[in-house]
Amino acid sequence: MTPAGLELKRRVDELIAFKGGGYNEEAVADIIENALKLLTDVKDTGDVRVIQTAVRELRYAYRLFAPYADKRKVTVFGSARTAPTKAEYQTAVEFGSKIVKAGFMVITGAGPGIMQAGHEGAGPEHSFGANIRLPWEQGANPVIALDKKLVTFKYFFTRKLTFIRHSDAIVLFPGGFGTMDEGYEAITLMQTGKSQLMPLVLVDKPGGTYWKTWDKNIREHLLRDQLISPDDLNLYRITDNADEAVKIITRFYRNFHSTRFVKDLFIIRLKHAPTPTAIEALNEDFADIITGEPIKAVEPLPEEREDNDQLGLQRVAFGFNRRDYGRLRQLIDVLNGL
Repeated sequence: MTPAGLELKRRVDELIAFKGGGYNEEAVADIIENALKLLTDVKDTGDVRVIQTAVRELRYAYRLFAPYADKRKVTVFGSARTAPTKAEYQTAVEFGSKIVKAGFMVITGAGPGIMQAGHEGAGPEHSFGANIRLPWEQGANPVIALDKKLVTFKYFFTRKLTFIRHSDAIVLFPGGFGTMDEGYEAITLMQTGKSQLMPLVLVDKPGGTYWKTWDKNIREHLLRDQLISPDDLNLYRITDNADEAVKIITRFYRNFHSTRFVKDLFIIRLKHAPTPTAIEALNEDFADIITGEPIKAVEPLPEEREDNDQLGLQRVAFGFNRRDYGRLRQLIDVLNGL
């Protein structure tokens, strides 16, 4: 490191000490140093304001969600234009109520329509709102408007990151461009391994065809033209029943807890370890996605111990090809059935 670099590091360290220190000091120091580089690297004021606002919004959102980190959450998307008299609205209210009884909290965009329905069912004490400032000044719905678990974003991208980062499942009700956008992004992030696998449930009104028509388009165009793989269809489920939507989500976490990469090993944390016979069958049935180490039961790895990362859970590990996440979803379903 150059003398100038050493001096900058010393001054940043002094600044952090002046603020009393805290969590992740090394990472915060890096953020400060990169912020200072904006003085010479980015001239446009608008570009700098994007960075400034994004950091501010994300910091506040993470702080808001932090006390509830150990509570699983379901994000509900759908049209802000859905009236309370609509069957979709009533189904969303029913889902919100029943998913809370199953031990989850609800996150929505905080607007009217399906978002308000999700909050009505869950109740404000079990709800989060992630509102977005729009040109026509969309306000938060009355269920969440006065609750401390409400955050308002300027940018869609920071809002989307907050949804995905804090969700353990995503439920889509019929909606417009925004709903489609959120759904496709969730599928894309899971398909490419950029987010944890989680249930993505598309819920219609009883007897409705909204999601069946959407699924038909996926199969007749994307799948037929080989723009996606057949296994990608495992990344979502369709139902028109609130009880079934709740079952899809709770079954996903029946045994499965979470995943993590440690170097070339893919770790799956579980409530109950599979038997040696089951592991042998898994290696045979999922050989197509295994590269390197076969599936095996392991103790927490040193990197997990260093991070104190879910050390009380059982786990299996293997060399995953980092490509076939639809097949990985099938593997998780099998582990949940053991």
